[in-house]
Parts: sequence; structure tokens; C-alpha cells
Amino acid sequence: MTQQQKTPLERQYGLLGVMLIAPTVLVFCAVIVYPLVSAIYLSLFSIYTPTLKGDWVGLDNYAELLSGSEFWSSLWNNIIWTVGTLTLQIVFGVGMALLLHQNLWFRSLARSLILFPYFVSTVVAVLVWRWLFNDLYGILNHLVIFSGLSEMPLDWLGSMPNAMLSVIFVGAWKYFPFVVIAVLARLQTIPEQLYEAARIDGAGPISRFIDVTLPQLRDVLVVIIMLRAIWDFKEFDLIYLLTGGGPVISTQTLPLLVYKEAFALNRMGMASAYAVVMMAIMLVFMIAYIRRTGRADS
Repeated sequence: MTQQQKTPLERQYGLLGVMLIAPTVLVFCAVIVYPLVSAIYLSLFSIYTPTLKGDWVGLDNYAELLSGSEFWSSLWNNIIWTVGTLTLQIVFGVGMALLLHQNLWFRSLARSLILFPYFVSTVVAVLVWRWLFNDLYGILNHLVIFSGLSEMPLDWLGSMPNAMLSVIFVGAWKYFPFVVIAVLARLQTIPEQLYEAARIDGAGPISRFIDVTLPQLRDVLVVIIMLRAIWDFKEFDLIYLLTGGGPVISTQTLPLLVYKEAFALNRMGMASAYAVVMMAIMLVFMIAYIRRTGRADS
């Protein structure tokens, strides 16, 4: 039916549909399209942050970015952080989900408490962990000295590789409850008949986990890994509050580098170039996630 053949009621419904979707489109353009276009535009200039004025430099910012060692060092730190914390999140999350799936008398309370790290404010969590890591009165150093593992307090956040390991551990502790929630929900939908058949065949706990549980968890784990990889790759506040990217730039990731370029060095153009490259890297994860979820829906 052509536009001329539409009835007044159909035209009113069409107009109503446009009016209903218009706010969503406007919000999408305001929070995604405009910042993205602005970042690409600013990356082509040498912009001074306080005045947001500068000269056209074309692709010089990208050439300087790719030829500098700080970008590659930050990218490598980003990969180490993402892979390390994601691995621990999966291991801790799956293990805790399997435990909470058992018929324990304190299961309801434990399921509630396990969500505490995920819901607590990042600032509060970092303050607690900085106290635990403190060289003089931190409880971790007291335990290390008391157990005889070391005669001197360890510098958890001020030396490598302790700083990176500490940041990875805190990140895993903060975000592994997300994995627990998703995996536990999937565990509750696995038919018990599969486990009964495995027991009849003589499969032990490890065999049942490998042959029954893991295949059933495969799809949800793939989605979790892709989502958490995207979120962990762009993590800023936790790393910044714990180490500030130090010592020197040993724990500096790309989000911290963007912040430093924009507000410490006042080079908004270069910071925009870093942000655009970071967005291009994250786009690979997002495309993989969209394709994966699209195949799952079909």
C-alpha cells in the first residue's frame, strides 16, 4: 500500500510510532553519535584542553601515537589487566556458582552476601583494599610477616609485579559476582536427568563437570567473557584510584593514558586520538558479541 493509499488512521499510527521512537533516537545521538563524531574531529587537531582551540594537524596525532612507546606499553598493560582479571573472574565465578548450587543450609544467605563486592561503590572498595595493602598497618603485610613468608612488609602497590597483580586481584574480587549470577542461573536450568545418566555410567564428579556441566555452560560463558572483556578493557576508576597507573606507567592502561593526555598534559587532540584507537579495538569485541548473540537468537 502506497503513502497515498494509507487511511488517516494508519497515518496517525505511523506518526505516533515516529513520536514514540524519537526520544530514543535523540538520546542515542546525544550520548553516542555526537561524542563519537566529536572525538574523531578533535583527533585531527592539536587542541589545548583549557581553551579547546588549536591547529589542524590531520593524521599527525595518529602517527605520533603509533610511533610512541607509551601507547604500546599502555596497550600491553591493558591486555595483561583484561586477561588476568577476566581469567580470575571466570575461575572464581564458576567455582562459587557450583558451590552455591549445592544444597547448603546457608545457601540463601551466601547468595545474598556474594553480591556485596559487585554492588559496593568502587571508591569504598578501593579505600578498603588500600588499607589492606598498606605497608605499615595493612593486615596483609601483618599476615605475611606473621606466617614467615617475608621478614619485611611488601610494597603491594608501589613496585612491580606486585602492583599489577594486586590490581588484577582487586578487579577480579570486585566483578566476579557478575559471573556467579549468570552461571548460577544457567546451572539451575540444567536437567538433573543428565547427571543421573552420567552417574549410572560411572562418571565421577570431575567427569560430570567436564562432560555435562561445561558443555551446558559454554554459551553463557562465551557471552560472559565477551561482555566482561569489553567492560574490563575500558576500566578506569578502579585502576586509577589504586595505583594511578604507577609505579611510573607500569599499570597505566589506555583509559588512564587518555585521561593523562587530556587533563594532565592538556592535549585534548592527542587524547581524542587515543580514545578513537581504543574505540576501534573495543569495536572488535562488540562485533564479536553482536554476532554471537545474533546466532544464539536464531
